[in-house]
Amino acid sequence: MRTKTRSWRDLITLDPKILGGKPVLKGTRVPVQVLVGSLAGGMGVEEVCDQYRVTPEQVHAALAYAAETLADEPVSSAP
Repeated sequence: MRTKTRSWRDLITLDPKILGGKPVLKGTRVPVQVLVGSLAGGMGVEEVCDQYRVTPEQVHAALAYAAETLADEPVSSAP
């Protein structure tokens, strides 16, 4: 049976006093951008967790935040 996972909103915060308002994991200064970038650069979830001392749930929350943010981005063609 699959357990209900928390929303990214439970794990990510945007606070102007922390890293200029960039999205970070709550209770940390670990930016979502760093986690997503590390995965995009070829690191696995376990490696990211070890490197930044975060949980797989936090890494997945960062991906969910990025996906939702990109879904809201307007699309335009290149000139």
